[in-house]
Amino acid sequence: MAVPKFFEFFEGFLRATQDGELHTAKEVREIIAKEMNISDEDRLEMLPSGKQTTFDNRVAWARTYLDKAELIETPTRGKYQITEAGKTALASGEKIDLKYLERSDKFKEFHKATAPDSTENTDEDNTESDESPMETLDAAFRQVNATLASQLMDEVMKLTPTEFERLVVKLLLKMGYGSGIEEAGMVTQPSNDGGIDGIIKEDQLGFSHIYIQAKQWAVDQTVGKPEIQKFVGALQGQQAQKGLFITTAKFSNGALQFADNLLGAKVVLVDGTAITKLMIKHNVGVSVEHVYEVKRLDSDFFAEEL
Repeated sequence: MAVPKFFEFFEGFLRATQDGELHTAKEVREIIAKEMNISDEDRLEMLPSGKQTTFDNRVAWARTYLDKAELIETPTRGKYQITEAGKTALASGEKIDLKYLERSDKFKEFHKATAPDSTENTDEDNTESDESPMETLDAAFRQVNATLASQLMDEVMKLTPTEFERLVVKLLLKMGYGSGIEEAGMVTQPSNDGGIDGIIKEDQLGFSHIYIQAKQWAVDQTVGKPEIQKFVGALQGQQAQKGLFITTAKFSNGALQFADNLLGAKVVLVDGTAITKLMIKHNVGVSVEHVYEVKRLDSDFFAEEL
């Protein structure tokens, strides 16, 4: 048999975790394969990229969708557990598909963000699309990246405050700040940070530094102008000219306007959406699965005399 589509693993994933215990991804895959009679041969089928098996990839996507629908949860990193809503779904006897997941407001918001141009079709692809193949490819790329960004933020929110500060420093170093400088980035001691969570050295002799404040707030919270004003005060205490305020939350208009109109210091604000985009761009917390090279016909080549 062919490897089932990712949405066909929803119910199997819930059954694999229905005991309420914590399970690793590997444990869940083993249970699903046994229960759904997935052969060893089918489990070894690779994606076109050759980087991952089709089975592992589709179970992982099923896990992501169930998590966004709050039918499973990840209390600790790398381990999954069914929720009460998940138990209710199993007990209902209803078909657990994308339509069922749409009952969750959180999932609807996620699904809308990851598929902005079209809705998911759970049936066989037997209808014509108005999109060109390139448009379809672009839409799929946006969907994969939006899903990845959501997964990244979930993991970032599980970090301790100190781990989050270290992540921010690591991200800036990966972006090229402090390049070639020994011990270019550091996280300050929590008990005596003076409102500064991290520092990046910009030059070899130490003439210029970037001072960082990192706030790991809920993604739906808003950082207001007063928080930025306090950060500017901390910068003045360090006689600093450059500051980065980075948060998993978002900024109010007042905060953005205040930062834009500062005199004597440059403060850059980075919100949760920007964090995940930067992490993806600079391969922090992610790895490249496959690179597709898309080519087009070179009409000028054939217009010239051969």
